[in-house]
Amino acid sequence: MLTWGKRTYLMGIVNVTPDSFSDGGQYFDLDSAVHQGKKLVAEGADILDIGGQSTRPGAVIISLEEELRRVIPVVQALAPEITMPISVDTTRSLVAAQAITAGATWVNDVSGGTDDPELLHVVARSGATLVLMHRRGTSETMQNLTNYQDLMGEIWAFLAQQRDKAQQLGIEKIILDPGVGFAKNTEQNLTLLRELAHFQNLNCPILVGPSRKSFIGQILNQPDPQNRVWGTAAACCAAIAQGADILRVHDVAEIKQVIQVADALWRGHGVAS
Repeated sequence: MLTWGKRTYLMGIVNVTPDSFSDGGQYFDLDSAVHQGKKLVAEGADILDIGGQSTRPGAVIISLEEELRRVIPVVQALAPEITMPISVDTTRSLVAAQAITAGATWVNDVSGGTDDPELLHVVARSGATLVLMHRRGTSETMQNLTNYQDLMGEIWAFLAQQRDKAQQLGIEKIILDPGVGFAKNTEQNLTLLRELAHFQNLNCPILVGPSRKSFIGQILNQPDPQNRVWGTAAACCAAIAQGADILRVHDVAEIKQVIQVADALWRGHGVAS
């Protein structure tokens, strides 16, 4: 059971994809994906997020059949082996439904419930936890859609609208993600992290996913996403200071240490007596 406000939780990323921006192809077969999931749990992940569709800028949308082929066996293999929640990272209702049947208890929708409105109904029927993220356009178009009149206000309004839709369907466990790196440029991502507390009055836990993203690479002049762990750590520390409840990351062992220190600083949690 996750208790919001007491400490920051870690969502570990398992990308079962050949083309994710950071680790595409590393965990593309069943055995390596399951091994990575167990490794992240051993390192301190509180939730595992399993995805078969890359959401990086420019990613091509795969078929429903291919997404199911990638994701469902991994959920089926991990669900009996671990005790923490398994999340499926999908925008498709059929993938969400089959993943829940296979043992997932969270659905992480980067479209915020807009790509496939039936997904909200699947979650409502199942009692699963729902993560709603802000994104404009699709993975292929989103980085051309970064013009905002009021960045924080527009994101807040979208999240409030989608939260309300979910609640009206009876979904009780809702988490909101402002979508760092999705239809935002570098300065907008920094604004989101600086002003993350703006979303607290939506009265839902807040998830932030800055891990290894391109805005960190631009600041560090570091083209290799796998060499952005300490830049990610700084972004995660800022998010915790602004009230983030969950951090979605690739580098669980390292960010676990960040959380322990940042929670001691800002939540008064985790200091040994």
